[in-house]
Amino acid sequence: MGRSYEVFVAKDYFKFNAAHFQVYDGFRERLHGHNYRVSVRVAGRLGEDGYVVDFGDIKQAAREICQELNERVLVPAGNDTLKIVQADGQLEITCQDGSRFSLPEADCVVLPLAHSSAEELAEYLAGRFVERLAILSERGVETIELVVEEAPGQEARCRLEL
Repeated sequence: MGRSYEVFVAKDYFKFNAAHFQVYDGFRERLHGHNYRVSVRVAGRLGEDGYVVDFGDIKQAAREICQELNERVLVPAGNDTLKIVQADGQLEITCQDGSRFSLPEADCVVLPLAHSSAEELAEYLAGRFVERLAILSERGVETIELVVEEAPGQEARCRLEL
């Protein structure tokens, strides 16, 4: 008889507040912000210690990942409609429509994404979660699912097979 196990963690402190704008060919959304919430689901085999993964390990990794993005402007470096220049502690962003942003570099996080959508953020955060928790492969974790909620009832999920 096969068994599968999942661990799900969603804490009030798995959150980050960040500004962003969607941009693609011929369109730029206004700069705006969200109070993002994150949750994590981990599936795999049960270890000899009775855990898939210790809740404490999941909580620490998720908290640290959220802190990286908290109170920042999310800048998608892989977007081909943006010109991004870092100089003298400033981030200069020029959009296809000619609009420009000049922000302190310390107030931004430049992400390896094409867009700062909830879907791409979920994929990015899932990857960061796997990087932070090297123990996942040792424990035989098969999948992780990371959810990014940008507003109540409005979320994106990314599931990674490990």
